[in-house]
Amino acid sequence: MSRASDHGAQLSRRRFLQVLAGSAGALIIGIPFADAADAPVPAAMLGDTLYGLGAYVRIDADGNIVIGVRDPDTGTGTSTSLARIIADELDADWTRVSVVSLGLGVEDDNGQPRWIYGHQTSGLGDSIPAAWADLRGAGALARWLLLQAAARRLGVPADRLRCEEGSVIAPDGRRFGYGTLADAAAKIAPPATPVPPKSPEHYSLIGQPAGDIDARAIVTGQAPYALDNYPAEALIAVLSHCPWPDGSVESLDTTDTMAVKGVVKVVQIKPEAGIPLGQTVRSPAVAVLAENTWAALQGRAKLKLQWKAGAQSESSAWFEQQASDVLNDKNAQPAARVRNDGDVDTVAKKSSRRIEATYVQPWLAHATPEPMNCVARIDKDGAMLVVPTQAPQKAWKVVQRLTGLAPAQIEIRVPRVGGGYGRRLDHDYVAEAVMLAKAVEKPVKLMWTRDEDLTQDYYRSASVHKFSATLDGKRQITSWNQRMASASALAQRGVPDNRLWTSELDAHQLPAGLVTNLRSDWYSLPSAMLRGPSRGMPNVNNAFAVESFVDEIAQSLKEDPLVTRLRLIGEPRVIPLGDNRTLDTARLINVLKLVADRIEWKNWLRTVNGLGIACWHVDGAYVAHAIETSLQGNKLNIERVVCAVDVGRVINPTGLEGQVAGATLDALSTALNLSISYKDSQVQQRNWKDYPLANMAQLPDTTEVIIVPGDRDPTGASFLGMPTAAPALANAVFRVSAVRVRRLPLLKEMLRML
Repeated sequence: MSRASDHGAQLSRRRFLQVLAGSAGALIIGIPFADAADAPVPAAMLGDTLYGLGAYVRIDADGNIVIGVRDPDTGTGTSTSLARIIADELDADWTRVSVVSLGLGVEDDNGQPRWIYGHQTSGLGDSIPAAWADLRGAGALARWLLLQAAARRLGVPADRLRCEEGSVIAPDGRRFGYGTLADAAAKIAPPATPVPPKSPEHYSLIGQPAGDIDARAIVTGQAPYALDNYPAEALIAVLSHCPWPDGSVESLDTTDTMAVKGVVKVVQIKPEAGIPLGQTVRSPAVAVLAENTWAALQGRAKLKLQWKAGAQSESSAWFEQQASDVLNDKNAQPAARVRNDGDVDTVAKKSSRRIEATYVQPWLAHATPEPMNCVARIDKDGAMLVVPTQAPQKAWKVVQRLTGLAPAQIEIRVPRVGGGYGRRLDHDYVAEAVMLAKAVEKPVKLMWTRDEDLTQDYYRSASVHKFSATLDGKRQITSWNQRMASASALAQRGVPDNRLWTSELDAHQLPAGLVTNLRSDWYSLPSAMLRGPSRGMPNVNNAFAVESFVDEIAQSLKEDPLVTRLRLIGEPRVIPLGDNRTLDTARLINVLKLVADRIEWKNWLRTVNGLGIACWHVDGAYVAHAIETSLQGNKLNIERVVCAVDVGRVINPTGLEGQVAGATLDALSTALNLSISYKDSQVQQRNWKDYPLANMAQLPDTTEVIIVPGDRDPTGASFLGMPTAAPALANAVFRVSAVRVRRLPLLKEMLRML
């Protein structure tokens, strides 16, 4: 099992048909019934003379199999899991499978793009759910063709044959390797109706553990990322961005820069008017283009550049004050009433027991390990880009708008991506690379430095959450009122005003469906700070606030927080939440009890350490964390972390375990340390020393992941381990220190209060 290269080429449909019918004994399968003959395809998917097919599967005459994966792999394991969905349906021998990244699949449909592979987005938790039907169909079609070829050779009905580990097996036990059947199978017309996929009892790879296909290459430093791509003829471009998105160049002297050996040109670029955020240049910038990276950086350092501030100026402290003011104003009207069940006001007035709390969370950057970069080659005949993107179709739209090229003239290659977290759903850096390549009429490799990456981000907005809940004499929550103030991540992105709340709150988040009288309001705050998609939003920041508040309710009741949660959840049942979404309380209870049992929650009052717990659900998946902490003086230690997840059918348990553990550590690191602050609209954090990811000493030695087996259609899990990690940690800190942390980052707040 290995990863092959991802270079591609083009071939006419007529030439493709000739080759498919007669060369190299190769069987190529694409999306069932898709007309993809003229699509770009990686070279590793090609036979000796075949150079163009939007394919998922290649079977060579020697029996080796190449499987193409459509979604970018940002570290979430899609290259392995998507390939194994196809391989299982194909009954492939996994040890003889190589996997390639397909890159963007687009062709011309009367001047409009037609997306050959359909879904091509990573990091939103929907890669596997979107692939479950059509990728099984691709594998099933390949298997069907091989069975037909074997049936014709043997003169027996295909339904008397079976496939197993890369071979078709006859009733008398004879085995025919796929390689010996590939040539004949390639000449068989596909059926008029889709081939039914396997039934679950016949799965051989789905549900079985498998390591990441790129693991060895990654740990040995051999995995190629976009940042490693250095075309010999490309100029290196580094940027100096304006600190203010609405600022401008006040003065610029490039004399010393142009005197640096190797510097070729200095180019100014700026945002395009009327184009939504994320689709054009983020801020005015001056680019230094040179023959090598050193010359480009030296040239940038010698720029005599003065920026002029824009019209807006604010600070993170001012922003938080605005949030507090609006939430404390009883007459302030929300921008959106996200949910309004029952009669909160009437019930609250009649209740004698009320609990209130406010939670504050900071601005956050994405801080991807691989900074923004892009290789762009643009000419009148076409464009070729190498881009670390989570959404190649969105990147294509940026390139097409800036170049006017026809759909099929734009090729986008997507190597493995060094982290996305939502940042690479935006393509300002792609717009920059294209603009620069056009300006110098040469290929360009754009590279952001770390300071640019932190100060020129699309941030997750700070938020303030104000809760009020009432209880009756039976300890039942009778009303729940959440009011949240933040700046929408969807502002200036073409989203209607009445939908801006959707990046900030989920109408169906806990405890929706569990409390009869429940209200959720969102208050929109203006801000000059640019915002964008962030990993796990809006679940991560809301889960911290909600699950911390549930813990405070338990504290006020002087009872076990697990008991409080189980009473709130109630009996096992399926609750309709609206928008075709439901809450299966049995599954939520199950993950909660699993982590409680594993961390020995029965000792929550007797142990000198602190135990914390939290649970959540996301689009049909269920998650819970239990965390144990200790305190040595002022030093916080995370002793144990247990996480249980229920995602329905599991494709690759090893990959899921790694993804959940990684997301847990990401969430803990963020909660412990991270915060973006700004003054005069300028971000103060410029490198890792200012934005310190957690070190190994701050994190647990191991994160135990419990995977609940299931037979429902699979759900996504790219960020599932994040929402409940921070509240479980904060709740554990309270038990070990008696300090209730309502403000993140946690370490700074805990030390302030100790």
